[in-house]
Amino acid sequence: MQKQFNQLYGLLAILIISGVVACGTPGAVTSSEASDSQDNSTSTSTSTATSSANENLSPCPKFDDSPNSDRLSDDYVIYRQMMKTKDYAEAFPRWKNVYENAPAADGKRNTVYLDGVTLYQDLATRFPDRANGIGDTIQLLYAQARECYPDDGFTAAMQGFDGYYKYPENTTHREVFDLFRESIDKDGDELEYFIINPMSSLLVEMHDTGYIDDTEARALTTILLKRLETGLAECQGSGCDPWQAIEAYAPARLEYFETVRDFYDCQHYVDKYMPEFRDNPTDCDVIRTTGTLLRWGNCGTDSPEYQEVQAAFDASCKVVYEPGPARQGYTCLENNDYGCAIEKFTEAANGAEDAEKKGKYFLTVAKIYYSHLKNFSQARAFARKAANARSSWGEPYLLIGRLYASSGPLCGPGRGFDSQVVVWPAIDMWNRAKSVDPSAAAEANKFIGRYAQYMPSKEDVFQRGLKEGDTFRVGCWINESTRIRTP
Repeated sequence: MQKQFNQLYGLLAILIISGVVACGTPGAVTSSEASDSQDNSTSTSTSTATSSANENLSPCPKFDDSPNSDRLSDDYVIYRQMMKTKDYAEAFPRWKNVYENAPAADGKRNTVYLDGVTLYQDLATRFPDRANGIGDTIQLLYAQARECYPDDGFTAAMQGFDGYYKYPENTTHREVFDLFRESIDKDGDELEYFIINPMSSLLVEMHDTGYIDDTEARALTTILLKRLETGLAECQGSGCDPWQAIEAYAPARLEYFETVRDFYDCQHYVDKYMPEFRDNPTDCDVIRTTGTLLRWGNCGTDSPEYQEVQAAFDASCKVVYEPGPARQGYTCLENNDYGCAIEKFTEAANGAEDAEKKGKYFLTVAKIYYSHLKNFSQARAFARKAANARSSWGEPYLLIGRLYASSGPLCGPGRGFDSQVVVWPAIDMWNRAKSVDPSAAAEANKFIGRYAQYMPSKEDVFQRGLKEGDTFRVGCWINESTRIRTP
């Protein structure tokens, strides 16, 4: 009997994927957990339900709209019990009957659509050769649910999430972005936490391609970061795990907007960069970067923070340069004209006969790409030029290590194996820095001590069939072979 059910299950799936099964009025589906929570919050009995004048019921076909309402109600209750025990093959025919005739159930919940998504996600594992068609069906069910229950932001969030991660062949990034934006519009400050990371990535992409302007990007960025701040403040115990994963990804990904002129105000840069300056008040790299960013953020020269940084610069870092490209480069940098600064420092480096100056100018270009333009591959390219120009110098390798260690949000979700493997090549660079330049050892050891704890765990390495000491190639923009290590 079970075999017959499984065969029927597969046949019905193929028919629906081919467009044979009628869909009634548009509606949608999410997860079985969401379906269960809806049933727990409201009675599942529908055969005696009546619509009062003040009820806001779905306009889509409901139990009471059918002459076979009792049969549909029975099928609904029975298949829902089967869903709870994951008897999907047996649940499918009864679900199909309800879906075809009363997809809105009692008009108060989109459970039928959500259950359909669960059933088809199960089918995707049973029929992997039909994954694309199944993905189309799932997206259709979500779309139907959103039309039948237009006030439900959760469904749009789930549709976008599944489209982004599970069925990218069936959904474009613009479509996913629009779904997340719809969810945010409906849920506001209570937006679903699981969309924050993918929405952060899409925000950058949509702004970079011109799909949205600064005003909309700023509003959405503010909403995402505020939701993260609230989640971190309110979570407790293991409930903080997802928020910490978001914290490891979203803010770093949204740093892209620091390269957009006038996107953030002065206070953003004060809050973010002044603490590091105050921890390193004599570090000229930190001083220059902080001062440049305060100017970029339109902090006035009369602001106390700017004056504090300027005083530190005058005390520790002020250098008088001879007229020429290098001096012009610093002038451009002080005016936040990064393109000009890169051009002039590159010219100065190419024209320098002294190896120390050549390396210094190339490394300055690398730091501009890293700190101000967030272009990691170009930063590495110029750091390598600096290292080639001046042998036995560890600072370029220290910077490359920082580039790699900062790439977790670019190469993975911010936490987990794909993001943590970037620590391996970063440690390689820091070890190289102190091997070629003993004066860099203290700084290199500081970074190694800070980041070694973030390497993939022994369990993660073992589960992937890897062994400590073996060679591993880290992809993403890094593309470096390294050695597997664990904390």
